[in-house]
This record gives sequence, C-alpha cells and structure tokens, in this order.
Amino acid sequence: MIIALGSDHAGYVLKEKLKKFLIVRGWEVLDFGTDSEQAVDYPDYILPAAEAVADGRAHCGIVLGGSGNGEAIAANKVTGIRCALCWNRDAARLAKQHNDANMIAIGARMIAADMEIEIVSTWLDSQFEAGRHVTRIEKIARYERRYGA
Repeated sequence: MIIALGSDHAGYVLKEKLKKFLIVRGWEVLDFGTDSEQAVDYPDYILPAAEAVADGRAHCGIVLGGSGNGEAIAANKVTGIRCALCWNRDAARLAKQHNDANMIAIGARMIAADMEIEIVSTWLDSQFEAGRHVTRIEKIARYERRYGA
C-alpha cells in the first residue's frame, strides 16, 4: 500500500514522525515535502500529494500543517479527493466510516502530543460503512457550480 504525505513547515516534524511510523507498519510512503521547518506555501506540497491520491499513484494521503485547515481546503480542490480534518480518533473513524475520506489533514499545533499516531491508526484501520453514506458522497461528487462567464 502506498500513502502520500505532504506538509508545510508547521507540520514538518509531525510528517517525519508519521513517515517512520507508516514505514514500520508496512506502507510505502510518497513524501511530497516540505523538508524543513523553514516557512513555505503549503499548496506547493499539499496539491501534489492530493494529485497522487487522485490519479492512483497513492492509495490514500495525509497532509499536515499548523491547523490543518488550509491543507484540507487545498487537498479538497483536487477532483476526487475527500480530505477530512481530524483532531481525534472519533473524527478519524467517522471520516472513513461515513465520508470514505481518502485523505486526512492534521493540525500539528491543534492536537495533543502523540495523538497523531492514534488518529492515523484509527483512520487506516476503519472501513467505509457504505449504505446511506454512498448517496451523500455521490451528491458531493456530482456537484459542480460555476460562477462568472
């Protein structure tokens, strides 16, 4: 299994920790950066990670930043991505069970110490429940609204 990782400078340390955890767990990791705590623009790293999931180079992905909000917003701009912002195990479990999230975003400055492993493990180990959730996901996937000319 292949997982895409991307982070900004605020998520860098957490990304490196998760990368080691995922490799030990048997995942192949595609690391789209960043590679330091020097300030960067997160879309430069998050969008390529999301594209890797959308085009099938990776089975799923994790993006990290200070809050995780911008990272989730950026990832969700890529067609086919369902990126959920997760701050605890319950959010991660429901992201997979109800939303079939193929990516998650984690805010390194927003979660308790060492919570990232529990969040990621829960998300990876959870299964999509399908059923009533399929119709909802299909409605989101079909939605397209254009503004302007």
